Amino acid sequence: MDAANPTLIGGKSRSSGSYYFPKDLAGNDQEAASNESREEVFLSREGKVWSYTSADYPPALPYIITEEPFKPFVIAAVELEKEGMVICGQMMPGIQISDMEVGMNVQVALDVLYEDGEYQYMVWKWEPVRKGHG
Repeated sequence: MDAANPTLIGGKSRSSGSYYFPKDLAGNDQEAASNESREEVFLSREGKVWSYTSADYPPALPYIITEEPFKPFVIAAVELEKEGMVICGQMMPGIQISDMEVGMNVQVALDVLYEDGEYQYMVWKWEPVRKGHG
């Protein structure tokens, strides 16, 4: 894992060229051969916010609540232009709904989901593109 430049790993249909996330997600791609194996590919690190909302109450399991009281968070649907797909995910902590705009540039980031005595369990999220990036 490249902590400075994390990338989502997806799949690409060998027959149709369509992209998937996660890699083996069943899709409605009528041009892809059924039950084909997909090529593992790195997806674009950056995209544009297509839509967004806030989670104002704790999601159901398997979501892990790490702080009490629960703190709302922002969820963004991000369009990856090259792949022609939209991927939903959390925004990084500290991003408020008032910070969001449709069309804003975001990138993949890493955050600690939770930790125990031995490990930090990491998760990907979206964050605004950092100035000077690219």
